[in-house]
Amino acid sequence: MAPSRALWRAWYRSWEEQQEAYNRNRERRFSAMLDVLGASLPSRFTALDLGCGPGSLSVRILRRFPGARVIAVDHDPVVLGIGRGAHGNVGGRLRWVDTDLGRAGWDRALPPGRFDAAVSTTALHWLDRRSLARLYRDLGRGLRRGGIVLNGDRMAWGDDRPGLALLAERVRSVRHLETRRRTGWGAWRAWWAHAGRAPELRPLFALRDPRAGRHPRHGDVPLRGHVGALRRAGFRDVDVVWRDLEDGILYARR
Repeated sequence: MAPSRALWRAWYRSWEEQQEAYNRNRERRFSAMLDVLGASLPSRFTALDLGCGPGSLSVRILRRFPGARVIAVDHDPVVLGIGRGAHGNVGGRLRWVDTDLGRAGWDRALPPGRFDAAVSTTALHWLDRRSLARLYRDLGRGLRRGGIVLNGDRMAWGDDRPGLALLAERVRSVRHLETRRRTGWGAWRAWWAHAGRAPELRPLFALRDPRAGRHPRHGDVPLRGHVGALRRAGFRDVDVVWRDLEDGILYARR
């Protein structure tokens, strides 16, 4: 018997809880991204959610903007399966796409046409410089003129700003100690361990395991690397529009 919608939604709620357990800025960052979308785009728009997971940002966009549509893109069968099971297609406004952002040609899996926005949260840090630059070039071709990119993620100060990098590391170490005391530091790993034992998720893990070896290495491209890659891809007005130390939202307009 296939898992019920209630069971998928329970898995989605547990995903949300473990994400919130260690990212103190999560809802603030979501809110800021939604505000920027509302200020930048018409009431009806189509957005790509890159590295969407089970649709955390996608569903928030659809709730905030009744005229919006979202193409939710990821390559992890487990989180895609949870997202599809928990949210469905939201009356035809949400479409799920399985494709690998770290590989050339990922955008061939997208529906035809151009898009108004590309958004991402806590996802693109997995890409190395080369893959990230290619992704931004692909977005430069796929977005309409005036379309925007919003990348909410950890974007470190590089070695050209060692004082700020050291300051961020010191603050982060204090915050992480507080997080460990409040919630336990292993929330993310514990969630995956628990999910891997769930019978209803076994078929998804069977699809996931062969892909795990192809998962891109942690790129940790510094902020200036993102800014430079976006500008070379033809974007303008490239800058940080919200930031808490290294946790920020990078904005760019096509």
